[in-house]
Amino acid sequence: MICPHCDYDNLAGADFCKNCWLDLAWFDVPSPQDRVEKSLMEDLVGVLRPSAPVTLQAKATVAEAIQEMMEKNVGAILAVDAEQNLVGIFSERDLLNLVAQEGEGFLSLPISHFMTRNPNTVRGSDRLGYVLHKMDGGSYRHVPVVKDGKPLGMISVRDMLSHILAICKDR
Repeated sequence: MICPHCDYDNLAGADFCKNCWLDLAWFDVPSPQDRVEKSLMEDLVGVLRPSAPVTLQAKATVAEAIQEMMEKNVGAILAVDAEQNLVGIFSERDLLNLVAQEGEGFLSLPISHFMTRNPNTVRGSDRLGYVLHKMDGGSYRHVPVVKDGKPLGMISVRDMLSHILAICKDR
């Protein structure tokens, strides 16, 4: 990258000019090439209209969680404490990977025994690209949306895919 201040030809991706030490990071910001990239880089979580969170107390049983997941047709439950603060997430993956290993009697155990504690979360002010990066990097299918530690909603991979497909259809 050529420094806009001193015209020194720096290596591509350099954070600072090797000649004058100007911060080059701001000059090398990627720009979107299409509507999908523009949405991922600029749109905030709210554009997805996250579904209301389905919550249970962390002491709820696996049987109660399964029943709630089936009734609400969701793939994950957010576990909360008595003050409704997020303390964990219990998902279909937990059912398959953890609960199945317990053998008989797992239905009466609390979800706190199997949930992912202190899950990664996003805020309403986060951009979609950040959310997608978190989901991909952590292999998550569900990410809670929180404010001040309290769950406001849930974003699923399906929500992200539906949003991207809607943009593509508009073409």
